[in-house]
Amino acid sequence: MGVSVSDTRRLNIHLESVQPSATYRVMDCVAARRAAGASVISLSAGEPDFDTPEHVREAGIAAIRAGHTRYTQVAGLRALREAIATKFRRENGLEVSWQDTLVCSGGKQVIYNALAATLNEGDEVIVPAPYWVSYPEMVQLCGGKPVVVPCGSETGFKLTPQKLADAITPRTRWVILNSPSNPTGAVYTRTELLALATVLLDCPHVLVLSDDIYEHLIFDGAAFHTIAQVEPRLRECTLTMNGVSKAYAMTGWRIGFGTGPRWLLDAMEKLQGQQTSGACTISQHAAVAALTGPRDFIDSSRAVFQKRRDMMVKLLNDTPGLGCEVPAGAFYAFASCEGLIGKTTPAGTVLHTDEDVAMALLDEAGVAVVHGSAFGLGPYIRIAYALDDASLRRACEAVQGFCRSLVSAT
Repeated sequence: MGVSVSDTRRLNIHLESVQPSATYRVMDCVAARRAAGASVISLSAGEPDFDTPEHVREAGIAAIRAGHTRYTQVAGLRALREAIATKFRRENGLEVSWQDTLVCSGGKQVIYNALAATLNEGDEVIVPAPYWVSYPEMVQLCGGKPVVVPCGSETGFKLTPQKLADAITPRTRWVILNSPSNPTGAVYTRTELLALATVLLDCPHVLVLSDDIYEHLIFDGAAFHTIAQVEPRLRECTLTMNGVSKAYAMTGWRIGFGTGPRWLLDAMEKLQGQQTSGACTISQHAAVAALTGPRDFIDSSRAVFQKRRDMMVKLLNDTPGLGCEVPAGAFYAFASCEGLIGKTTPAGTVLHTDEDVAMALLDEAGVAVVHGSAFGLGPYIRIAYALDDASLRRACEAVQGFCRSLVSAT
């Protein structure tokens, strides 16, 4: 008996249940509309609009000219790992050596490798919502079960100790913390992290994944804290991940890194050795320059983003049907669109969900945003204010015009 065509097309059962990235889906829609000649202002992409600092770009060019274009060690160049260790010691108070670090092809790979190296079928991962769209999908791809814990505006979109304690079971393997948060910009204070740590100290079977990728984008002079810093007793069960993508406008260079217990890093390195091997050599040399060079870019870009935040929050709160809390960090506004639900657009579309709102904004106002339900909480829309002021104002004016044109149901 031969093998049927349908048998050969079977997918991995975990992949079949995973949704494509909502963020990239919107970006694809924007690209298609622009290719067709439409004018679209995209507030969907989670990347700074600034150029990579010149000294970092020059380091990449110098690496090419010097012939640094061959494989590196799976865990990364020693020079970069030493720079990463210095960064963790200097900025986060984590006393680590270069052997306690791992370099990956982007922050996303750090997270995926950690989950893939540790999850077995049915293991649970606590994911506070709103969440970055990839967290639950990665968990499912690795055979785990995402346990989504709703964290609404009443808690500042942050996980509370009681919600954490209620979500932990004997099957819990990880809890994911993201501060500043994508999509809300929420930032955990030292006191809040200590309260969560108190719960976790009583649950030694639970690992902590601290996603600190937006570390340097905190506003109003507030300090950044990470959980392994505020509670050193959690260091042996915490993976602290970061990267150069947001702080140094290096999203396309694809360099992420992490530190944690040696047994976990060894497992992640073993996995990566059979997967992608070392990250791009040229990008690693550029990352060394970023981490060891001038830091004025971080301060200047933060100031620009804070100014944009203030402008966006005001404009959004002046828009009928929208409401926006002031984000403490990152470069996202997470605006409630509850006041738009049930209304009808000039084109006759009834807005039943936040996804309807996002699609109508794209189709009828030429502004691309991502619907909040993709991040686990609706009805909201996520707006990335990583564009120049003039473009942001035009986008807000288009959104305001769209919202004022809506007709309420009779």
